[in-house]
Amino acid sequence: MPSANDLDAFWMPFTPNRRFKSQPRMLSSARGMLYKTPEGREVLDATAGLWCVNAGHDRPRIREAIQRQAAEMDYAPCFNMGHPLAFQFASRLAQVTPKGLDRIFFTNSGSEAVDTALKIALAYHRARGKGTKTRLIGRERGYHGVGFGGISVGGIPTNRKYFGALLTGVDHLPHTHGVPGNLFAQGQPEHGAHLADDLERIVALHDASNIAAVIVEPVAGSTGVLVPPKGYLERLRAICDKHDILLIFDEVITGFGRLAAPFAADRFGVTPDMICIAKGLTNATVPCGAVAASTKIYDTMLEGADAPIELFHGYTYSAHPLACAAGIATLETYQEDDLFARAAGIEGYWREAMHSLADARHVIDIRDLGLVAGIELEPRPAAATARAMEVFETCFDEGLLIRVTGDIIALSPPLILEREHIDRMVETIRAVLARVD
Repeated sequence: MPSANDLDAFWMPFTPNRRFKSQPRMLSSARGMLYKTPEGREVLDATAGLWCVNAGHDRPRIREAIQRQAAEMDYAPCFNMGHPLAFQFASRLAQVTPKGLDRIFFTNSGSEAVDTALKIALAYHRARGKGTKTRLIGRERGYHGVGFGGISVGGIPTNRKYFGALLTGVDHLPHTHGVPGNLFAQGQPEHGAHLADDLERIVALHDASNIAAVIVEPVAGSTGVLVPPKGYLERLRAICDKHDILLIFDEVITGFGRLAAPFAADRFGVTPDMICIAKGLTNATVPCGAVAASTKIYDTMLEGADAPIELFHGYTYSAHPLACAAGIATLETYQEDDLFARAAGIEGYWREAMHSLADARHVIDIRDLGLVAGIELEPRPAAATARAMEVFETCFDEGLLIRVTGDIIALSPPLILEREHIDRMVETIRAVLARVD
């Protein structure tokens, strides 16, 4: 194990650093559904790393593609230059994204994808002569990464309160959590579609001529697995169409089979104007993100540009050769193993197993869709989040990696899982909940 001094230099993200460094939890290798600790102890991955290793760990096709590309060309710029893999990757990805969302802008993360989509929305309206459409609408309890744009449209208070006003010209829809009648809903809850109508109130307040875009997670993941009520996303799409407002889906978590479909847009039958993508895009092997935009947006930007460069935006590592190699191999792996259909085939067993925890100690709600689940725990009096953190640490000690957000256990396993893995997750969580006060 590293000494105390070995731990000092790394300022860890989204982590209580002093608590972690007093009792580190280290991972040293991974394969399939399992991590291993430096001591050789196996840990079952119930979170696909961080919602991102959808095809399981150490897939040979992906690993070998990265190795070959690193030996051939380590880097190439994409500003006024190109390399073949970038165009190949974009073309392959456009075959997976929903029909009509076939113009791909590469980023390096979900946070960058969100900021990119927001900038494209503003530039699009300007290119079509509607430059007053600058207001952006997010949603309470939404998570859209950690860029200033993403924090601004996001709605998680702890992600916002330390950084001031951030972007101006932002409003928020109400979240869909806690609607009466939705406790322990299996799949999409029945109640709450009316909450989308609050967008009409915001339009009346600011006028549609000033609103550029609405951005939501189809299923809100990092805030605790909030599944949209039946009809909710359809209603948002209709209101956006009515008022000439772009609809952006943040599918950084929900993309690539997580909901037993290529994207949430496919699962719900609602096509946005842009989709933000990352995580499962390369199976998390090389950082990469993307925005899939409609042909209409792309063509409008090119036709309405007032300079040779249509979009003054990009990143040094956009379409990095290693990321492109990893991404192509990842898409091939999903197809070769038919993982999206596989997720659909095991979803019923997953749902039944997750909801079997309804009578477990401390559990006050369970939500699920596809291969994702949120198990909400009753908070300790005057100590919110403490119980869930203790459950997280105890599960790790028992050989199970879960994720907690607030007082909610969030599960999102690799799509390669078997029934025996699901059974082990449920048994471990139930036993840990019985032990933790």
